[in-house]
Amino acid sequence: MISLAQRQRLLAAALGLGLGLGWSAPAVQAAQNIVFVSGAFRRSIPVTDLEYLAETGRARGLLGDVMRLSRQDPKQLAGLLNQQMNLPVVLVSRLLNTRIGEAILDRIAEIVYPLNASKVGLQALRSAVVLGIADNKGSLSALSFLRAYPTQELAVSLPALMALMSKASSISELVRFFSDSPLDGLRGESVSTRSEGAAPAPTAGPTLEQTAPPKDAARIATP
Repeated sequence: MISLAQRQRLLAAALGLGLGLGWSAPAVQAAQNIVFVSGAFRRSIPVTDLEYLAETGRARGLLGDVMRLSRQDPKQLAGLLNQQMNLPVVLVSRLLNTRIGEAILDRIAEIVYPLNASKVGLQALRSAVVLGIADNKGSLSALSFLRAYPTQELAVSLPALMALMSKASSISELVRFFSDSPLDGLRGESVSTRSEGAAPAPTAGPTLEQTAPPKDAARIATP
């Protein structure tokens, strides 16, 4: 576990020092509930139930009901919750502050965001990823992400989630959904910028025949 001072420095880097937006994450915070939202509909699953599932392979409460109704194996979800990705925290922090990184985070923030502060979903995601890696000694898991999330209520938009699921039927399609579209937009901007600032094509110069002296020039110039 990193110190409070280290968490504050990493948080500042993760947010790109963008605290002038009028929002700042608490120094020590974690998501306590995942709230599924669709209009006025709201249902919450405590993060402690996810931790219990990850430790025991058994689902309880609303999570257990959902798993039974959907006929899903709790042990498979437990495996996903415990899966670790080794990531260099400094490199990830820098990447998430680039235009490409922010474009991907912005797309994810349409689905996952602080319940009462959806406009800062991008910043919340970035800080949770960076601090989740740092707190977990250089690796990121679903649980370390939730433990580092800067608000107690993490909202999941069901309409946005269903739209994603309809477009991505596999992991590879999911990756393309979050990467290709933002990259295409950036490529389009780059092409447009180059087109607007491109210098006009040079006109063709004179040919060798046009610049060659007349055949009789030597005789004319001879006394």
